[in-house]
This record gives sequence, structure tokens and C-alpha cells, in this order.
Amino acid sequence: MCTGKTGHAEVVDLEYDPKVVSYEKLLDVFWRIHDPTTYHRQGPDVGSQYRSVIFYRSEEQKAAAVTSKGKLEKSKKFSRPIVTEIVPAEEFYLAEEYHQKYYRKNNVRYCGL
Repeated sequence: MCTGKTGHAEVVDLEYDPKVVSYEKLLDVFWRIHDPTTYHRQGPDVGSQYRSVIFYRSEEQKAAAVTSKGKLEKSKKFSRPIVTEIVPAEEFYLAEEYHQKYYRKNNVRYCGL
């Protein structure tokens, strides 16, 4: 995957209970925790595997993601275009063990949540 030739992206496969949190709320958090305007890059990491992408599992999720992205674009919060892809989810592959629970293992804190 590090070569960027697999077409894969480094993502989180998030399971949630819609009785506890809505998909729309999760989308709001997604937009806050990364820069959706950087093409094939997140922070210091560069390559197609670091692209901004939302994988959906239903037409309802797709519609919500498209609507959410549209609202963000209209808000003009970012001066650059939002490049986040919205594509159907396919097979998910677990990352290597050293990437599992990365934030806990590396004592990384994110203040935006």
C-alpha cells in the first residue's frame, strides 16, 4: 500500500449505532478532523492512499454524504475546493498490527473532538 499503486486508501471502518449517533453527525465530525481540500495528502503523509474519501454502504448514506459535502462547499469554510471522493464501499482490509489503535499506541491527541 505504501507504494500508492494498490488503489487502496487508509481509512477507518466505523461501526455505529444510529440510535446513539446519526450518520449526519458522523459526517460533521469527519469534516472537522481532517483537511478535505488537500489532494492525496493528510498532514505530512502524501500519496493516493491518504486521499480524502467517504465510502458509503447504502444510497441513503451516499445521499447524506453528498448533501453534507454540498453544505460545506456552500459555507465557504475552505478557500480551496473540497476534493473528498464519495464512493461505494467495497472490501475492507485490516491494516498491519502496528497501525491498529495507532492513536493509543503513539499517545497522539486530537484536540478537535
